[in-house]
This record gives sequence, C-alpha cells and structure tokens, in this order.
Amino acid sequence: MVDRVRAALPALPPAEQRVAHLLIADARAFATLPVTELAERAHVSKPTVVRFCRSVGYDGLADFKLKLAGSVNEGVPFVHRAVDEDDKPNVLIIKVIDNAVAALLHYRNDAASPLFERAINALAEAGRSKHRIEFYGVGNSGIVAQDAQHKFFRLGVNTIACSDGHVQLMSATMLKPGDCAVVISNSGRSRDLIDAAEIARKKGATVIIITASGSPLAQIGQTQGHVLLAVDHPEDYDRYSPMVSRLLHLIVIDILSTGVALQLGQELRPILQEIKRNLRSKRYAPSAD
Repeated sequence: MVDRVRAALPALPPAEQRVAHLLIADARAFATLPVTELAERAHVSKPTVVRFCRSVGYDGLADFKLKLAGSVNEGVPFVHRAVDEDDKPNVLIIKVIDNAVAALLHYRNDAASPLFERAINALAEAGRSKHRIEFYGVGNSGIVAQDAQHKFFRLGVNTIACSDGHVQLMSATMLKPGDCAVVISNSGRSRDLIDAAEIARKKGATVIIITASGSPLAQIGQTQGHVLLAVDHPEDYDRYSPMVSRLLHLIVIDILSTGVALQLGQELRPILQEIKRNLRSKRYAPSAD
C-alpha cells in the first residue's frame, strides 16, 4: 500500500500530498492514530485526510487504515506475518487475503519470463520424448511437489514426486540427459534437496530450481544449462508458517504446467478429453428437483 501511495503522490493535490508524506514517513503510526491527530501532523483538515484515502482508491479513512494495518503489522510469530493475536475474523480475512494478493502481484512484476520459457521448453521436450520429470521437495515443499506431479501426470508425461531425502538421492542417481528434476524449497538450504539437485546435475539432467535467490540451492540453478526460478517474498521461513511462499510456489507450478500443456498442444487434447469423460462417471448426476 505504501508503494501504491508513493506512485500516486505526484497526482495528488498539495494538501493531500502532505498526508501522503506523513503516511510514507511512518505507516505504522498512521494506521493507529485518530483522524484529528493525523490532520494536525499533516497540517490539513480532517476532511482532507478522508479525501486522500479516497484519492488513492479506498472507501474512506476506516477502510484505508484497516487495510494499511494488514500490510505493516509484524504479525504473530510462527502463525502469519500480517495478523495480530486479537484480530477478529473480519479483520483476519482482509489481512490474510491482502497479504497473499500483494505477494502475488509483486511476484507477477518480478517473474523473469525468459527463465520461465527455458524451463517450459525443457519440460515440454522431456514430456514429448518420454523422458522423466521428477519433483523434489521436503516438508511443505513436498506438498507442492505432489501438486506438481498431480498436474503433470495428466499431461501424459513420465513424472513422480519425492519428499523423502533418501528416495530423492536414489531417484536423482538414475536420471539421464534429457530428464528434468524440479527442486522446490522455501529456504533453499535443505541439505537433502541440495544433494539431490547436485546429483541430478552431474547425471546430465536439466535441473529447474524454485527457491529464494541467493540461497545455496539457487546457485545450482544458476549453473550453465539449468534454470533458477527465483521466488522471493517477505515471509520469514524461520518464524512463520509457510503461507505466502506456498501460494507462490503453487503459482509457479501452474505457470509451468500450463506452458507445457500449450506446447504439447494437439497431441495432448485427446488424453485430457478421455480423462474428463472418465471422471464424469465418478460424479452423481444433477438432481431433477
């Protein structure tokens, strides 16, 4: 929200600009101070504070402060970075959703399309030539790996997901040139995943890394012939449950699977149609009432 206000600043009237500068200087205080004190600090009238909130796209001061609180609050450790212990459900809904949406929009602007293109091309070629595509993750990232396997096996490719460190090492050892190993990690510091990625790289497979930039695992994805899809976010993996990071990783998998499906094109359509027909037989027919 502060970035949004900063971007809108040149178009605001001078009085509203003073309110904007007050917000930018201390967003946390702005979210808690009453309108009277906000107006005094910005040397404007109380209606000007309300007009400022509407000028930057909110319903009024109450709406603006509620959403601002969700974006600047430090949160409850080990739960969620955006929430407070005394948050009521109506506030909790806004904070959790706004936090997720903000992270997704930020990633949309930062995602490197050439790297996605390289990853999609490698995965599509592996699928087309019946090579193996393997997804590795541990803990929460292991769940993302399972989601990836669920999406890719429907494309008719030879794919598995591994969340056990020993199985990852054994499976990576059996990879060959033309195969792909997609390694998913929030921190990029899991020894099991780093070892599996290094073995896959030495065996000649294309290694696609989904993790935080600057991490030890990210360095493997930056070597020649491999791909790093960096996913950076403000969520501290040592303090909070993985919420935003999980959503971002799932989005990356959705982008990859959609890109591969588009590349496989006509050869894939009959498989998907048959899957849909078979799945319909597992559903109850709509009620006639």
